[in-house]
Amino acid sequence: MTAELLVLLIVIVTALAFDFTNGFHDTANAMATSIATGALKPRAAVALSAVLNLVGAFLSVAVAATVAKGIVRLDAVSGHALLIIVFAGLVGGILWNLLTWLFGLPSSSSHALFGGLIGATLAALGWSGVIWASGADGVIIKIILPAVLSPVVAALVSASGTWLIYRIVRNSDQGKVTEGFRWGQIGSASLVSLAHGTNDAQKTMGVIFLALVAHGTLTKNDEMPLWVMAACAVAIAAGTYLGGWRIIRTLGKGLVEIDSPQGLAAESASAAIILTSSALGLPLSTTQTATGAVLGTGLGKGAEVRWSVMGRMVVAWLLTLPLAGVAGAICWTIAYFIGGLAGVLVVFGILITLSALMYLRSRRNPVHTGNVNEWPTDTPSAAPDTPGRAKEPVEGGQSKESGSTSRSAQV
Repeated sequence: MTAELLVLLIVIVTALAFDFTNGFHDTANAMATSIATGALKPRAAVALSAVLNLVGAFLSVAVAATVAKGIVRLDAVSGHALLIIVFAGLVGGILWNLLTWLFGLPSSSSHALFGGLIGATLAALGWSGVIWASGADGVIIKIILPAVLSPVVAALVSASGTWLIYRIVRNSDQGKVTEGFRWGQIGSASLVSLAHGTNDAQKTMGVIFLALVAHGTLTKNDEMPLWVMAACAVAIAAGTYLGGWRIIRTLGKGLVEIDSPQGLAAESASAAIILTSSALGLPLSTTQTATGAVLGTGLGKGAEVRWSVMGRMVVAWLLTLPLAGVAGAICWTIAYFIGGLAGVLVVFGILITLSALMYLRSRRNPVHTGNVNEWPTDTPSAAPDTPGRAKEPVEGGQSKESGSTSRSAQV
């Protein structure tokens, strides 16, 4: 096996690892509201979402084409140099995904990936190496503009839908309304999962396609190989089944207290927008779309919105592209200056080490199926962790300290 082939294999494995993190990071987009309202049990929800993500990944490759050919100027770089750019961008995206997951923030996996790729490209090729605008294509039109518009449009659509729903059912039996909308949520959440697979799995397909072009296995005009589609579909489905419970709790319980009619409105708005963007080849942030839709349901109902939580989300959104870009640029710099296979292995080792550290940190305050519907401020016992005090696990995923009870997770 040649060093170049080994580098390609490492890049493909890293891409599938990113796809896996995308799955558990973004499960909340489809299932948070259904879990919060009780329409679906947590484990059943993530299983259903995983299957539909798997199916959705095969429905289109329009978004994959945008990722593969619409960010890096392929006429300016090729071969090993392009492989290093792709690899560094993936590492930057994974690290940002894991960091925001650790803090329970539903930031965009898509923008983490794009930020990492853009940062690595800027470090390697300079400003001219990125396709910023090219007619109807480029980073500004295909990525930045949808990022700004999608949560606003989703909020408006879901707010209007929520207001209309409550107007229609205001004189109906509330027990029957809740039961009926819970059944409706199963359908709408399923549609969001299908849409998520159609949009998000393709982004990793595009990155692997880019790596194969760099290696010379494919040309930029070839069709997407079936094995790439299948591998990405399985990776995102596996990540989805794992369940990103920290982010599910934030989106389902932290932003707005959701009832089943609101859940149906939010999921329907998200699915419509995501599927439309997939058909147009726009690599939309499903996270920002779903969050905007959940916010809209609170506004449409006139319910309390936890604006402090929303503020933290917006800060994470604003930081995703630049900080993932910085991570991608640093990883490219390390790999480039060490050089060759050794540089790739060093960066890969850094990725594994930092990922393990963040996972171990998350175990101090676990979130799981038993406490995913418990927001920390909902109970009198919820209080910030006290540094330096030993904690023992107790039933239900809570933790206790000598003399006080700590929250089970932080955002």
